[in-house]
Amino acid sequence: MTERGEILFTPDPAQVSKTRLKEFAGTRGFEDLHSWSIANPEEFWASVWDFCRVVGERGERIMQRFQYPSDPSREFISTKFFPDAKLSVVENFLRHSGDGEAIIAIDETGNRTVRTWDDLRSRVSRLAGALEELGVVAGDRVVAWLPNGIEAIEIMLATASIGAVFSSCSPDFGAQGVLDRFSQITPKVLVATDSYIYGGKRFDCLERLEVIRAGLPSLVMTLLVGSPSVSTKLVLTNYESIISSYTGAPISPRRFIFDHPWYVLYSSGTTGVPKCIVHRAGGVLLQHLKEHQLHCDIRAGDRVLYFTTTGWMMWNWLVSVLASGATAVLYDGSPSYPTMTRLFDICEVEKVSLLGTSAKFIDSARKSEISPVTTHNLTALRTICSTGSPLAPEGFGWVYEKVSKVVHLASISGGTDICACFVGGDPSSSVYAGEIQRACLGMDSDVLDDSGISLRKDFDIAGELVCRQPFPSVPLGFWGDGGEGYPDPTNPGAKFRAAYFERFPGMWSHGDFASWSRNGGMTIHGRSDTTLNPGGVRIGTAEIYRAVEQHPDVLESLVFGQNFDNDVRIILAVRLRTNMKISDDLIAELKLRIRNACTPRHVPAIIISVADLPRTRSNKLVELAVVDAVNGRQVRNVEALANPEAITAIVDALKSIS
Repeated sequence: MTERGEILFTPDPAQVSKTRLKEFAGTRGFEDLHSWSIANPEEFWASVWDFCRVVGERGERIMQRFQYPSDPSREFISTKFFPDAKLSVVENFLRHSGDGEAIIAIDETGNRTVRTWDDLRSRVSRLAGALEELGVVAGDRVVAWLPNGIEAIEIMLATASIGAVFSSCSPDFGAQGVLDRFSQITPKVLVATDSYIYGGKRFDCLERLEVIRAGLPSLVMTLLVGSPSVSTKLVLTNYESIISSYTGAPISPRRFIFDHPWYVLYSSGTTGVPKCIVHRAGGVLLQHLKEHQLHCDIRAGDRVLYFTTTGWMMWNWLVSVLASGATAVLYDGSPSYPTMTRLFDICEVEKVSLLGTSAKFIDSARKSEISPVTTHNLTALRTICSTGSPLAPEGFGWVYEKVSKVVHLASISGGTDICACFVGGDPSSSVYAGEIQRACLGMDSDVLDDSGISLRKDFDIAGELVCRQPFPSVPLGFWGDGGEGYPDPTNPGAKFRAAYFERFPGMWSHGDFASWSRNGGMTIHGRSDTTLNPGGVRIGTAEIYRAVEQHPDVLESLVFGQNFDNDVRIILAVRLRTNMKISDDLIAELKLRIRNACTPRHVPAIIISVADLPRTRSNKLVELAVVDAVNGRQVRNVEALANPEAITAIVDALKSIS
């Protein structure tokens, strides 16, 4: 059994000397480098810009700070990085040329599609021109309901070329889940798929697509990725046809300010419809370049595979490897179909340098008893990244025992909120089981107790993960927060403030439980709010409530996560109509409703029926108190509960099942 804190890997000094990190750090060790990066942020971020060879006009000023003595949170939020800079993310992504492979896309059936650097540049240029002919201008929104394929990258780059803003959802989202997201930002163009494959089955998307289109009256065009005959039948424009039919002049990427919006990503929807997080182009690009090259040692010519969907921020992270001259290897399908070795098969054939996956996948692979170290040639694989949820010590041990004894295992953690990481890998230092190696460079990450006191020297004591200083990928804000449309980053709305700055004014509070280790690293213990995190996928309770409580026999419900088997499982507690009893048929019906309205990942592992649900004296249902109780933690603020016995009933019901 692998023990937390056990040393599993120490890099060869000869290999460390060849890393991008060593080239950047010079004579500094990582700890000294990190201390310098947060003590001298202007010098550090200017050095990252130069070292990573960002294409664009940097300008003289690196940081512009605004003084709000009575409002430290506004001072944090309004800080601007590179206020005079002009750049295009597309220029940075497509700086390379030739017939080398920029993107390799593999689907579950084994179909392999390639875009060379020259092909990608040409297609993006024509697609950008086609968008302009449709009337898309800078600031408009273009959305994609697509699997993890080449088309999603092409439409994102074409959108950014003309300064429009991109957003995406994966096709396993139900129609309402898509509308909850896209309808808020009033897109002008939708690019959608006619179907997708997962687990050996093909899922048709056309019925849901009609519902989505009807719910987006702002659309001027829908482009369909799929069979031209299907496009004709539905009177839709085929994606390939609009590219091939464009005859205008090539569209060159245009440069915009550093803070120009690039993406809209979405919160989990815990307290209502998902919040639309507007991300700035320059900040996210710079963070990704830093994380890729310095923390993950990604170099030009590498091949990077991250198992993700277009609905997870790791898709955005993966696509950014193009800016480092690496090839993005896309896989669309189940990571365990037809066998649990599917991702390792691709790593061997494609000579993947970095494999990214989730802690849940590593745990599932461990239980499946596969042994890639004996069945696959993985000599090209230098780095494995794990994120989405905490990786257990057993998962660390399995990687070094069954995958590779010399790979750099970089457990990383950040969030959709910042489209980047707070803590991550360090290719120059040892890997300890159950621990993330370091706070990321330029990120003043810390762990605080409830009083706001640092736990930096109180090893293994869990508290709230925070970042004390501004960083380039602080989002511009939430769409429509305090007004219509784009947020004002110098005067953030109430929802944005409440989400990240209410707990500890003047610093970013992320909502994770974490602790420092005596080895200089950090352990993430899970979410500290009500966001669910099964299998590393962030899920909000509000989306499940909307599906469940439309059932005529359900009066109300409560959704929460329970730590189970190195993961989190979703539990749904329902209060039914008088004289109604829970049954296998009702459980199956509720699960089907949730699957259809949301995604398969939203489906609870267990559904129980209880006589009452715990609530405050003002009749508000409480999730956090239940989460604490079922996970063996002390329930906070019991005095605020009108019926604390309802929590005991839920705990007892789960014990009888478990």
